[in-house]
Amino acid sequence: MKKMNTIAIAILLVANASFGQKQEITRIDGSKISTTEIDKTVKHLMNEANVQGLSLSIINNNEQAYIKTYGFKNKEKNELIDTSTVLYAASFSKAVFGYLTMKLVQEKTIDLDKPLCKYLNKPIDEYEYFSDLKSDNRWKLITARMCLSHTTGLPNVRWFHPTTGVQDTLGVMKIYFKPGKKYAYSGEGLKLLQLVIEVVTKKNVEELAIEKVFRPIGMTRSGYIWYDRFDDNYAIGHLADNTLNPKKKRITPVASASLVTTIEDYTRFIEYVMQQKGLDNKVFEEMIAPQIEILSKTQFPPITTATTSENKDIHLSYGLGWGLLKCKYGRAFFKEGHDDAWRNYNINFIDKGISIIIITNSANGELIFKELLETLIADTYTPWKWEEYFPYNYNKK
Repeated sequence: MKKMNTIAIAILLVANASFGQKQEITRIDGSKISTTEIDKTVKHLMNEANVQGLSLSIINNNEQAYIKTYGFKNKEKNELIDTSTVLYAASFSKAVFGYLTMKLVQEKTIDLDKPLCKYLNKPIDEYEYFSDLKSDNRWKLITARMCLSHTTGLPNVRWFHPTTGVQDTLGVMKIYFKPGKKYAYSGEGLKLLQLVIEVVTKKNVEELAIEKVFRPIGMTRSGYIWYDRFDDNYAIGHLADNTLNPKKKRITPVASASLVTTIEDYTRFIEYVMQQKGLDNKVFEEMIAPQIEILSKTQFPPITTATTSENKDIHLSYGLGWGLLKCKYGRAFFKEGHDDAWRNYNINFIDKGISIIIITNSANGELIFKELLETLIADTYTPWKWEEYFPYNYNKK
């Protein structure tokens, strides 16, 4: 076979056509879309926006209805992605960790509203990672609920300035507002919760995830750390110009960011959550209940005074581990994933039993999210401006 050198050819030869899938998918407005039309849409958009690789899954009636992969896991080597290819989940990590934490809440291992400092045998500012907080004792107010709803006041990533996004080599840890006051996306808040949970359970996040999430659900190719068995089939990230951008193979689990998974495994997880398995109804409803209204104009930078009323119609808010919205088709909970060369999105319309999962190993991935969501499941409600999912052909003027 001649050497392949375009995404179009790779898509035509895409691995794993997933035989036996439904020929039509139901969208949230009740209309149908054929799998042929899904294929046509995905291929067209990937080519237009130079998205090198994409993994897609759609759930109907709380069960997988469509799963397929497109393009490359490594464009330089012309290696095609498939449904068992290990992918970087990025901040999908937070959704899995949120679910795991709710399991611990159900088991009464953690209380959502007990100050986290009361679980520890020394002050939070005596832990090296949080030592910068020594002069600000507002850490005494922070609870698990605040960590999961992103209201701690802590930065997202300490190495990036929370108001400008510019890299900050000092990496100062700071509380920017009184905990619980407002929403501001914070990976560091989840690292604090991870610290407490690991102290309380005497297990690390990977051990807990295996015990309470991966093993019960059957997620055999997922982990908050890297395993040698993943080396047989994994994807590389691609920057906008096709430059490869490999991810670090982590040996220490990070609850907010280190998850790797496959489109098959993550679909199993979302099915499990949509079917409300593993959590009592009361705990599940608490997880997807609004904790804080979101008024910020954009999600990033997280520490901002810029507000908007643009998302009031969809009741944009945050739950416990998930973003939330409400529309005429009912409630939805969602999570994004974002890194240099990875762009991921998942939204779940719980009252319709419909979900979509998109994982792209491409810095250009977000350029096609809006049209994919609208065409494939009739989702015109995702707050794409707030998430800055501006389409490849969008004129911002």
